[in-house]
Amino acid sequence: MQPHSLTRFAWLSIGAALATMALKTLAYYLTGSVGLLSDAMESLVNLAGALMALSMLTVAARPADEDHPYGHGKAEYFSAGVEGTLILVAAASIAYAAVQRLLHPRALEQLGLGLAVSVVASLVNLVVALILLKAARAHRSATLSANAHHLLTDVWTSVGVLVGVGAVALTGWQSLDPLVAIAVAANIVWTGTRIVRDSVYGLMDAALPVTELELLKKLLDRYVGEGVHYHALRTRQSGARRFVSLHVLVPGEWSVQHGHDTLERIEADIRRALPPVTVFTHLEPIDDPAAMNDLDLHRDEPP
Repeated sequence: MQPHSLTRFAWLSIGAALATMALKTLAYYLTGSVGLLSDAMESLVNLAGALMALSMLTVAARPADEDHPYGHGKAEYFSAGVEGTLILVAAASIAYAAVQRLLHPRALEQLGLGLAVSVVASLVNLVVALILLKAARAHRSATLSANAHHLLTDVWTSVGVLVGVGAVALTGWQSLDPLVAIAVAANIVWTGTRIVRDSVYGLMDAALPVTELELLKKLLDRYVGEGVHYHALRTRQSGARRFVSLHVLVPGEWSVQHGHDTLERIEADIRRALPPVTVFTHLEPIDDPAAMNDLDLHRDEPP
């Protein structure tokens, strides 16, 4: 699947956000539940996040050019960061509405019908979230991952709200509704913070996950028996694409062709193990002391 085709998942998310926002708003007007209102407000955030995802997935799919020789994959982290921020704004709005309802209680109405409408909206979110999560894992998309986890949080939020409204119906204790809404807001804060944190890690060029680094090192260690060593291994990720660079040390008596062929084999192995990946290798004679100057992460001073 080409990168640009991921935008169809963003369109799916937009459709789901519009549908659930309409259903949850209807549920709120039927019941007057501030918990259901909180659910509807989060669907508005879902819509904003989905629109941002569509925009950034379109940018991320653009090929590398002279101004962006490493591609546009980092655009996905902007989408995730914006969505996380919107979630935090929604949480503040929900908490404010809940506190106002605690101070000024109001009886809930038509609970059965309102809850039924909300259940339908939650099922829509659940199905779309699972589709997005599967696509995010398959294509290593930070944008789809953030969108999917947001929708899954929305599902659990809806479950909490339904429990709260149901408890009001059974006990008549009106304060349960705004209290559940406050708990919903706290849960949303956690999700928003995690999404923002992950987007910052991506923008800061964090190394690949430990499991992938271990796989990479295990692959490279197979060449040690051929007299080949390596160092200055550095990794990062930009959207779905990984970047790996390393220095490969070989016996000085090897021909240039022999060394080059070895680098080609190493690069091919890495591309097969961690697709999609861009690999940069640098060939050095193992017996040259100058080769050891590259052990530091940065070599800013001339030799």
